[in-house]
Amino acid sequence: MSNKKQSVALSSVFASLGMTIMKFIVGIMTGSMGILSEAAHSALDLGAAGLTLFAVKVSDKPADLEHPYGHGKMESVSALIETGLLFLTSAWIIYEAIHRIIAKDFHVEVTWYAFAVIIVSIIIDISRSRALSKVAKETGSQALEADALHFSSDIWSSCVVLVGLILVYFGINGADTFAAIGVSIFVLRAGYKLGKRTIDVLMDTAPEGVTDIVRETVEKVEGVISTDKIRVRPLGPSMFIELEIGINRGFSIIKVNEIVKKAKEAISLKITEADILIHTKPIQLKDETIIDIIRTIAFKHNLSVHSIVVDKLDDKKFISYDLELPGSLTVLEAHEKASHLEKEIQSEIGAEVELYTHIDSCTLDEKESSKLEKDEIIKVENIIKIAFENISIIKNPHNILVRGIGTKLFITLHCDAKKDETLENAHNEASKLKSLIKEKIKEVSNVVVHVEPEA
Repeated sequence: MSNKKQSVALSSVFASLGMTIMKFIVGIMTGSMGILSEAAHSALDLGAAGLTLFAVKVSDKPADLEHPYGHGKMESVSALIETGLLFLTSAWIIYEAIHRIIAKDFHVEVTWYAFAVIIVSIIIDISRSRALSKVAKETGSQALEADALHFSSDIWSSCVVLVGLILVYFGINGADTFAAIGVSIFVLRAGYKLGKRTIDVLMDTAPEGVTDIVRETVEKVEGVISTDKIRVRPLGPSMFIELEIGINRGFSIIKVNEIVKKAKEAISLKITEADILIHTKPIQLKDETIIDIIRTIAFKHNLSVHSIVVDKLDDKKFISYDLELPGSLTVLEAHEKASHLEKEIQSEIGAEVELYTHIDSCTLDEKESSKLEKDEIIKVENIIKIAFENISIIKNPHNILVRGIGTKLFITLHCDAKKDETLENAHNEASKLKSLIKEKIKEVSNVVVHVEPEA
C-alpha cells in the first residue's frame, strides 16, 4: 500500500509539472488571462503534488518514542499548506482579472494551441483524478484525497477557460477574463472544502458516525455491560480509537482479556486501519449474590475462599467460609489478613452481618513424594475397599495411587456415581469415604476422591 501511494503521488508530480510548463508558455504567447490563471493553478498543483509525495512518505513511517501516535498527521499538515496556496492563488487571479477589467485590457490571441493545451489538460486531469481517488479510497490517504480534489477542480476550471476562449474567438471581448474569475471561484470552493476537512483532522474532530458505530459494535460483544468515554481521532489514513467498557467485576483477568480482544476484533471488522485502546472498569451486577461478593473481594486481594455458607437465625445473618493462606505465615500475620478481608466484606454487605473465618493452611511449594513398598500399597487398597462397603452412592474404586510425603501418606482415587445423581449427594459420600479412610489409617494426611459418571 505504501509503494502504491508513493507511486501515484510521484506520477501526479510529473503530470503537474508538464501541464504547468505548457500552460505558462501558451498563456504568455496568447496573452490569455484564463490560460495564465490555469498555469498558476497547475503550478499550485505541482507544489501540492510535491507536498503530497513528501507527506505520504513521512506518514507511512511507524510510530516511535517521539511520535507515539505515528506520523499520519503529516498528510493533514500537507493538506493545510495546500489550502493556503489555493487561497493565495485565487486572490492573485482575481486581482489580475479585476485590473484587466478596469483597464479594459482584453487583448487575447486565440490560437489552435490555446485550445489544444486546455483540452490536453482536461484529459490529464480526468486521468489523474481517477487514479488518485482510487488509491485514496484503498489506502484511506487524506493527502491523496486532497490531491484528487485538486485535479478534479482543475477539470471544471479548465472547462470554464475553454468556454471563455470560445467566446473570445466569436468576438465577445472580456470573456476570457471573466472565465479567470470563474476559475478562481472553483479554486476557492475546493480550498474551502479541503481546509475544513483538514482543520477537523488537526483539531481531532471525530469523523461523523464513527462514535455510534463503535458503541453499537462493542455493546453487541458478549460480556460487555456498558460502553463509555469513546474517543476517536483521525491519524492521517488511520484512526485512533479509545474507549472504556464495563465488565462484570467477578470475571478473572483472563476472561476480561478475552472480552477486550473480541471487542477489538469487532471494531476492526467495521473500521479498518484503526489503532484501538480499550480500558476496562469493574461493574457490580444487580443480581450479584453475597457469595459472589465475597469471592470477588477475596480475588481482588489475591486470596482464595471456599466452603462459603450463608445462613439466617432470628433475623440475624451469619456467613462462614474457609480462607486459604500460606502455612509459612505466623498466626498473627494470618489473623491480620483474615481481619482485613472481614472488614472489607462487612463494609460492602453491612456491619450487622456476623462473619466467621476458618483459616486453612496451604502449601504453595512443590514437594517430593516417595514410592511405598508393594505390601503397604496392598494393605491401603484393601482398607479402601472395606470402606466402600459403608458407601452406597459412589462405587467402583479405581486408579488408586498411594505415595508418601514426608512421614505422611497421600491417597488419590477415582470412583463412579450415577449420571443423574446430584453433586451434593456425591460430595457428601466422598467426604464420608475420606473420613473412614483417615479413621482406619492414621498416617494419612489427605485423600482426594474424584467422582465421575458411570459408563
